[in-house]
Amino acid sequence: MKLAFCGLGLMGEPMVRRLLAAGHSVKVWNRTPAKALPLTELGAQLCDTPAEAANDVDGVFMCLLNQAAVQEVVFGPHGIAKAHSLQWLVDHSSIPPEETRALSQKLLDVCQADWLDAPVSGGVGGVQAGTLAVMVGGAARHLDSASQAMRAYASNITHMGHSGAGQATKLCNQTIVASTVAAIAEAVGLAHRNGIDLNQLAKALQGGWADSKPLQVFVPRMVAPGAPSIGALSTMLKDVDTVMQVAQNSGAPMPVMATVQQQLRAAQAAGLGEAELSALICLVWPEQRAAF
Repeated sequence: MKLAFCGLGLMGEPMVRRLLAAGHSVKVWNRTPAKALPLTELGAQLCDTPAEAANDVDGVFMCLLNQAAVQEVVFGPHGIAKAHSLQWLVDHSSIPPEETRALSQKLLDVCQADWLDAPVSGGVGGVQAGTLAVMVGGAARHLDSASQAMRAYASNITHMGHSGAGQATKLCNQTIVASTVAAIAEAVGLAHRNGIDLNQLAKALQGGWADSKPLQVFVPRMVAPGAPSIGALSTMLKDVDTVMQVAQNSGAPMPVMATVQQQLRAAQAAGLGEAELSALICLVWPEQRAAF
């Protein structure tokens, strides 16, 4: 397929690598062009604007930091919506469901193209292994075509319903992940204060009811920080803030997440926002702060 991809951050760059390895032709745009140069060596075509990237392709993907970036990249002076013959746009960013619905309708009004909100779960490791979970909302008429490309990095692609449903599902995902990582941090702190061999903790719990992918990933990162980041704490706080706003708007009680939100905010206020999410351990084990 002929594709465009806008946004080459922590997730976007390995996604493009997988698309190229699967044989797709990919035009790329990034706010900082230098980040795209390694991809051009693999065959990607670097473009000066999102509109240029989105011209003459089967479909467009983007993976951006926040709602403001999405708005600018799609509807700015040189945005994707300026492209000719745009058919579908897949947004892997995590933004509020209500904003997604408004942007989707605007894109349809401006150029009759479908907007598929398609946030993902599985992290960089999931991209590299081709095992990401993708939660999709929006009109289904181009989903088969978009899925053909997404299978380069995803093994579980689920259409969740109308526009915004993918983003709402991602909020459910983030609710579970954030609260789980907060609980893991408290467990590691408890273990530290009770003489447990922390290097054995995840192994000891493996296969039991406390086991989970976050447990196996984050316990080692909390105990011995230093591995490359798999996502900033501030990014999770952004998503949790969205969870709580949507919960308020819909009347959903979320007492556990309200506490986790404040834990994340405290960690950010302590200067840990750009550290990865495992830095949450510093709230209960302050001595680990130096390692982050």
